Amino acid sequence: MSEVIPFYSLQHLHAALRDDMLAAMTRVYDAGSYVLGPEVACFEQEYSAFNQTAHTIGVGNGLEALTLALRALGIGPGDEVLVPSNTYIATWLAVSHVGATPIPVEPDITTSNLDPQRLLAALTPRTRAIVPVHLYGQPCQMPEIMAFAQQHQLWVVEDNAQAQGASFAGQLTGSFGHANATSFYPTKNLGALGDAGAITTNDKALAQRLLRLRNYGSPYKNYHELPGYNSRLDELQAALLRVKLRQLATVTQQRRQLAAWYHTYLGGVAGLRLPAVAAGAMPVWHLYVVHLAQRDALQQYLANLSIATLVHYPVAPHRQPAYSPPAGRAGYHLPIADQLAATCLSLPLWPGMTEKQVAAVAAAIRHF
Repeated sequence: MSEVIPFYSLQHLHAALRDDMLAAMTRVYDAGSYVLGPEVACFEQEYSAFNQTAHTIGVGNGLEALTLALRALGIGPGDEVLVPSNTYIATWLAVSHVGATPIPVEPDITTSNLDPQRLLAALTPRTRAIVPVHLYGQPCQMPEIMAFAQQHQLWVVEDNAQAQGASFAGQLTGSFGHANATSFYPTKNLGALGDAGAITTNDKALAQRLLRLRNYGSPYKNYHELPGYNSRLDELQAALLRVKLRQLATVTQQRRQLAAWYHTYLGGVAGLRLPAVAAGAMPVWHLYVVHLAQRDALQQYLANLSIATLVHYPVAPHRQPAYSPPAGRAGYHLPIADQLAATCLSLPLWPGMTEKQVAAVAAAIRHF
């Protein structure tokens, strides 16, 4: 019988952190301060130091981080925002939630990331912002994107949910844009034990606006300057994230080693396209995604061998009912996004996974 290899497991990481995580929970329980208390404030300072940004604003989750970032920048009805055609739907939803229109831009097929060379063709007089997504932990070509944004006076909001610690040309993702959103969903590289998110920025005035927006538009109790939201990073999740943040460098190195093993063991397999890394990019391998025409057959074959895989993402945003075109209007023509959705397969990769397990996955793929 084959060894069961899960797609993802927190068992190894959480076993090592158990005592520290329980101590953090006890600290919050005993402190009696449960909303926007000292743990949130400390985590925001520590994450800013990690991400080399001046300000971090903790919020409820990654979608709300994107939404509040766009709202704080004044994006709203009548505006257009350039987004990747292939991404998790939250990227598009955030644009819709502020009343703006997401305008999809096709990716570079080799990296699956937004292609800067395609931005100009999508530009209109209503374009106000770009939301590049560092998909699978692969950093986008941010210097080129930022130069384009500056040339055309556009805001940039990085979607850094899958890429904490990644860099391009030596600069960390989440530090390029005017306001940048991240998620701490449990399976992220830096994951809480529930929903959590944050926004990073180097703009002090923008940070102050975001602090108000996340808390009912209020600078202090019972006084409301803005029509704000209730989207606050939970005090308990902040305490747990402080523990995990101290281990993130070690976890990232493990992920890079696992990706290197996959590269070695899967090299030269006919019909299988491995992840490509752009020159200047330093990924953090949130996911290791391969592409092949017989994706569904391979996934079933691996499942029969007790090897779990996932598809990120099987239905591109423009194919979702939420973005169906109005009656009488043509839909989107986004062939690269459709091709990636039909051929992508995410292989198991998690902290504590061994070279033997990577070799077993690769051997099964070679045999297929």
